[in-house]
Amino acid sequence: MTVRVDRSFEVAAPPERVWDFIADPANRARSISVVDEYTVTDSTGRHVTWHLKLPIPLVRRTVTVETEDVTRKPPEYVKFVGKSTVLNVTGEHEIVETETGTRLDNHFVVDGKLPGVEQFFKRNLDDELENLRYELERDLQTTQ
Repeated sequence: MTVRVDRSFEVAAPPERVWDFIADPANRARSISVVDEYTVTDSTGRHVTWHLKLPIPLVRRTVTVETEDVTRKPPEYVKFVGKSTVLNVTGEHEIVETETGTRLDNHFVVDGKLPGVEQFFKRNLDDELENLRYELERDLQTTQ
């Protein structure tokens, strides 16, 4: 089963500032509650390994997800893919300038390979996107 989620939110900041945050894979990893730790695995910052702790009965170990930014169009779009034995994930972030700041359009697809993975993300992906919004707003407040 595949879970797809599309959510948008607006912030009162210029698109370039939103790009600075969202184009950094470490910021995206930090925003996900089930990412226990992460490692930037190359000098370009496009490859990051996530170590997930999923509260799913069939997953009793930390899951390693190798992620890569496959498309970057500064300052408006970044797409990443992540692959593991338990799930594949694709995330897209599009930055759109508005009259009052910036809208961040987020598109996620999670393909679970074990029972329960899709249900977990179906129940929790909205909260994870809320975490992303919170971390972005926190970053904007501390760096402006």
